[in-house]
Amino acid sequence: MNEKINAKLYSCERPDEKRWAQIIDFIKENHGEAELEFVCDKSIVGGFRLEVGSWTYDWTKEGRMRQLKNAVFKSVKNFESKEKLVSLIGGVTETFSPRIIAEEVGIVKRVHDSIAFVSGLDRAGYGEILVFESGVRGIAWELSDGEIGSIIFENGDKNLVKQGSYVKRTGLVAGMKAGDDFIGRVVDPFGNPIDELGEINYDKLMPIESDAPKIVDRESVNRPLETGILVLDSLFPIGRGQRELIIGDRQTGKTTIAIDTIINQKGKDVICIYVAIGQKASSIAGIVNKLKEHGAMDHTIVVATTASDGASTQYIAPYSGCALAEYFMEQGKDVLIVYDDLSKHAVAYRALSLLLERSPGREAYPGDVFYLHSRLLERSAQLNDLKGGGSISALPIVETLDGDVSAYIPTNIISITDGQIFLESDLFFNGQRPAVNIGLSVSRVGSDAQTKAMKAASGTLRVDLAQYREMEVFNRFMTEIDTATEKQLKHGRILMKLITQKQHSPLSRHEQVITLSVANRSRIIDEAVEKSGIDVREYVKKMIAYFEKEHKQLCDDIDNDMCSSEVIDIIVQKASEAVI
Repeated sequence: MNEKINAKLYSCERPDEKRWAQIIDFIKENHGEAELEFVCDKSIVGGFRLEVGSWTYDWTKEGRMRQLKNAVFKSVKNFESKEKLVSLIGGVTETFSPRIIAEEVGIVKRVHDSIAFVSGLDRAGYGEILVFESGVRGIAWELSDGEIGSIIFENGDKNLVKQGSYVKRTGLVAGMKAGDDFIGRVVDPFGNPIDELGEINYDKLMPIESDAPKIVDRESVNRPLETGILVLDSLFPIGRGQRELIIGDRQTGKTTIAIDTIINQKGKDVICIYVAIGQKASSIAGIVNKLKEHGAMDHTIVVATTASDGASTQYIAPYSGCALAEYFMEQGKDVLIVYDDLSKHAVAYRALSLLLERSPGREAYPGDVFYLHSRLLERSAQLNDLKGGGSISALPIVETLDGDVSAYIPTNIISITDGQIFLESDLFFNGQRPAVNIGLSVSRVGSDAQTKAMKAASGTLRVDLAQYREMEVFNRFMTEIDTATEKQLKHGRILMKLITQKQHSPLSRHEQVITLSVANRSRIIDEAVEKSGIDVREYVKKMIAYFEKEHKQLCDDIDNDMCSSEVIDIIVQKASEAVI
């Protein structure tokens, strides 16, 4: 025999027998046999509140007013003037008809840090938004037998969530506000502006957790997403829809490469999203100022969490940024998103998992830490034309300790991404910047993401640099070297100088192609340096200025990808005729 459900009716006075019987029949029809108890509550005027197990039916004055507020909010989310607002509210109140709404209500059993354990919400789903009695919101994250572990969002006062307080289901999953007005703004992971430029109108609420595009909806990655950094665009090209990891020790220029890539997208119809995860507030402010200085905020959104924000806020930041990116991808646009950095994200996830009493594994990370980042990065893709042809390109950043790429989190993310750019501390401190280790870096998309001109200009650059590094090691132990080896070493030193580039100074496509052509294919620079002793970078600067003045159409054709690989021979010929 099934046990009867406990039910309580709160009202200022007990209903008559007819109403009492109707209430019992209602409970029986919807929940089964119940033991109904009347509780006198003088604070309830003109209504009642019925609690059946974990369900609450609110017909109090406050409950009806809450319904009215929600109806008004949905109707006046965006308004242009005070007069229009008054008109809209009047229209809503005239047509509003309150109704008894069933709400599943639970009780907070215990709270510590950013985690609340809740009982009674048997039907709550993973990722569902919960509302605590104080109005603070949380997300159902750990579904255990008899209780739910909820993350408390840091944008509310988590101290208001107390043991014994009520918590309600919403039936909604966590979402991120999205719209075209977000471009050029700095927001938190909840879509709220933090740049003091006023409220942002949004068009849609995007779920922060969503499935990655299916294989049949994807297209191969074959369109370049140029960084403007010579060594990357020539040796480790990035395509639209690719996931390329930037990895290296602290203070080796990882963020600089990402910011330079964002700056280089100016005028290229690419929307950029920079997600700062647990960064210093001063660092985020510096990045925003640098983007503004180069006119890059016109196509950029910054989703920021600082080191002072809690683990829950840092945890959802990259998912919120990705939801924003998906909004634009659905419109057929190309998006570049930078996650800076996923090492801090993994640490925040570990903190939350330990607070939720999950079993720790290697380095105290939970067993699903791989899935943490795979479900995020797999959402980056190049969609086919049937799906609009949009793309999300991802540049996740990971910090290593003493160059150890075999650590737990770095190896996880290396296996998820389509290649990595490894920055080495020794190269950085020796003045080679960007400090890219050519031997450990790779792009699995390769030349498919290069134009024909760039592919031809790159030529044997990687082989020449590898030979130079090898010869340089042997040269330290040799007293005499032959002429051929000496030339190879001189050529290697010139190439190393050419791939050294100042930060925030991206090169255009024609500048890169001309530089590589005259340096690698023809050895014109080698001869000029040997004869006149001119500085390599100064010579290249004058050579590019000559081409932009005397052969502007050729430069435009290279920039617009209207050249074949034969353009390299034309560049070499005209470069040999130039008087620099």
